[in-house]
This record gives sequence, structure tokens and C-alpha cells, in this order.
Amino acid sequence: MSAESAILEKVRGVSEPYVGKTLGALGMVESATESTITISLPTCAYARQAELTAAIQAAVGGSVDVQCKTEIVGKNAGRKIGLNVKNIIAVGSGKGGVGKSTVSASIAYGLKHYGATVGLMDADVYGPSIPHLVGAKGQPEVKQYQTNDGRTIERIQPIEVDGLKLMSMGFMISEDQAVIWRGPMLHKALSQFLQQSEWGELDYLIIDMPPGTGDVALTLSQMVPLSGSVIVCTPQQVALLDAVKAVSMFRTVKIPVLGMVENMTGEIFGRGGAKQKAADLGIPFLGEVEAVSQIRELGDAGKIGDLFAADTPTSKSVLDVCCNVAMQVAADVAAAPKMPTLEIL
Repeated sequence: MSAESAILEKVRGVSEPYVGKTLGALGMVESATESTITISLPTCAYARQAELTAAIQAAVGGSVDVQCKTEIVGKNAGRKIGLNVKNIIAVGSGKGGVGKSTVSASIAYGLKHYGATVGLMDADVYGPSIPHLVGAKGQPEVKQYQTNDGRTIERIQPIEVDGLKLMSMGFMISEDQAVIWRGPMLHKALSQFLQQSEWGELDYLIIDMPPGTGDVALTLSQMVPLSGSVIVCTPQQVALLDAVKAVSMFRTVKIPVLGMVENMTGEIFGRGGAKQKAADLGIPFLGEVEAVSQIRELGDAGKIGDLFAADTPTSKSVLDVCCNVAMQVAADVAAAPKMPTLEIL
């Protein structure tokens, strides 16, 4: 074995600090020589580059130059319905009142904070809260486009706030208006939000799911191949009972479970319940978010995106959740069977 081949094998065997898999298994090693190692980071939401560099240098036993470049990977989940979206991530919970919408918006803004292009879709048709959390108002416009074959089609223009594209039933109705729909109308609305909206090119589309285990997950699973789901719950047992049902729901409809987030951690609801439940279920624990007034105040003011404007313990914990989510997506992409290359003779 040549010296460069030996270095390459050592680098491939280094454990990635977020998901614990080797760089070789994740396909992150681009090249390795005696002087330079090039790593391809699968997401821009990667905050442990210094830690990864140190681990690589320790593995090869020298002061080799480690260079990192970023190439956001994805399942190209939107291709099936004509969307140019690399990853579609559903954020759900088994029950209401656990801060699922706040976590959804925070993940969207967090990924955007790292430089990703992100959209946020509010699939909670009966109780849309995303517009309020992000301070968005107005009604989406409908524009006409000419297709290559000469047809005229209409596309809904998502509302854009701080560079984040948004779609929600909250833009279509007044704040005090109730949505009283049966399943077929719900399916039609979700189809319009996904298929008939001009999302453009996105690295991530975050979908804020309705609480419970209704038919929205089934509708989405049939419409697009989602990159995965994130389960949000609070630490106490009564919430964890319903979180288990949410995990079961996503597994039943064949949507990968990326992991669990413990929200509102602290004195009132306790700590560690979600982490233990994630371990019991054999799914990743994505992090915890403290129950602090800052998050509640920003959400009430429609400024949840300002959470990342200041370097606080809370913003760091939410950003860590974002990094874990992005890396779990990347790990799933790396683990997916590769399609065979057909050679036409």
C-alpha cells in the first residue's frame, strides 16, 4: 500500500462528530495526499469544522493541511412533482402545545443563518401560526408563466420574509376565521402549497406539520419522497406518550425519522425525557432547547428569526439542533442505495 493510500484509509476511518459514522461511510473524503486532505462537507450547517480537522490530523499523525469545501447533498425530494428542492423535512409532534411550530421556524431560520436557501411551509391548515411567528403578512400573488411548449400556467408566489419563502393557510384567511374542511379539501390545499407554488431552488423546505397523527403525513408521503421527519416533544411523560405515536406514524408511512428534539427543557417540565425516549426507540437525539422567555417573546413579537442575531446559549442550542438535523439528512443520503449506472453500447 502506498503512503497516500494509507493516509486515505486513515482519514476514511475518522468518526464524524455529529452522527458518529466514519467519513468514508458518509462519502466526505474527496482526496488525500501526504500534504493535503480535502473534505466535502454535505451541508453548510456544519459548526464543528475545527473539531473535525483536529481529529483528521490526529489520525494521520502529522500537521497535514485539511481543506473543507461545502456541497449540500439531498434526495432531490421535489423532483417527483417538479420542484427544485434538495431536501424536504417534516417537523411533527404527537400532540399540540409542545412548541412544534416555533421549532420548525427556528430550524428554517437556523439553516438560513448558515447560508442555505430555505423555504417554510405551514401544513397546519386548521391552526396556522407560522405567519405570526415570523411576522409575515399579505396574500400570495398568482403569476402566469409560459411553458416551453407554449402553454400558460399559473403559479402561487410564496410570501418572502428575511429571504425565507413562506406558504401558509394563515395568508389566505383572516386571523379569527376557522378552517372547517374535510380530508379532500385538505389534500388539495397541501397539493397547491407544494406543487403550484413557485419555491424556486431550495436546499431545504421545512414543513410544519399539524399536531397529532392525522392524514397529512400520509398525503405528503404519497406526494413527495420526504428526506425525513423531526419529532418535537417536551420532557414530561404525558408528552412522550404522544411522541411515540408520532414516531410510529412516520414509520408507518415510510418517512425516515431523523430524530427527536426536546423542547421547553427546564424546571417546569424537567429534563432528559426525550433523550431517554429517543434512545429507547433507537432514533437519534437532536438536542434540547431550554424553556426561556427570549424564545416566547420573539415568537409573540413575530421576530423568531432574531433569535440568531445575538450569541446566546439559547441560540447556540437551536443552531446545534439545526446542525444535527442537516447531518442526519446527509447520513441518510449517504446510506441510500446508489442507482446503477447504465452503459448504453
